[in-house]
Amino acid sequence: MLRHRLVLPLVLFALFATAAPVLAGPPLLCHPFDIGDARSLPWDGREWSQGRRDYNVANLVADTEAILTPTTPVIVRMETLRRAALYASLDGRVAAQLLQTLKARAAAAEPTSAPASALALFDAGYLMETYRQISQLGRFDGVGTRSQTITAVLGKADGKKFMDRTIALRPDDGAIQFAAALVAASTDKTAYAQHAAKVREGVSRDPLLARNIKQ
Repeated sequence: MLRHRLVLPLVLFALFATAAPVLAGPPLLCHPFDIGDARSLPWDGREWSQGRRDYNVANLVADTEAILTPTTPVIVRMETLRRAALYASLDGRVAAQLLQTLKARAAAAEPTSAPASALALFDAGYLMETYRQISQLGRFDGVGTRSQTITAVLGKADGKKFMDRTIALRPDDGAIQFAAALVAASTDKTAYAQHAAKVREGVSRDPLLARNIKQ
């Protein structure tokens, strides 16, 4: 697992400059995204999996919803959902509540084609895929119990369906393509290559995206 934020640009440069993904550890978890001074959930910053020890996880759902507004950039959403998923893995009830809340937001927004609809779908799908990567960490020391907690909550939830609907609404959004590429990197090389090509096309329009892949 990579622990330091400074490693991320090098990893993602390799990821999007080549045809095949090169990653160390689950990409939605182990590599904190550079969001500058943007507001997100409080975090310790020293390790990929360790948030603030004094953070009250009971506030997680409300705090996450407050950050995920229609104007919040996609990269900030990705880092916020990474932190939220890792906090949620400490408490099964909170993890279930967070998942249900974001799924309900997506269901309420989906009948429209407004930008907020796409982002609500994105949040639900990205959280599911982040949960999925936590559920696959059972063999790692220190996170086994947290992995089991998330596995029980996730069940058969399929984040990819939500991600696909997001892309259908915002096909030229490079940051959303970036997220989709990271989701596909270890499971679908064809989809990864397609999303990565869209990332390269859109990077000039999104400074925060450019900062994260160092293109």
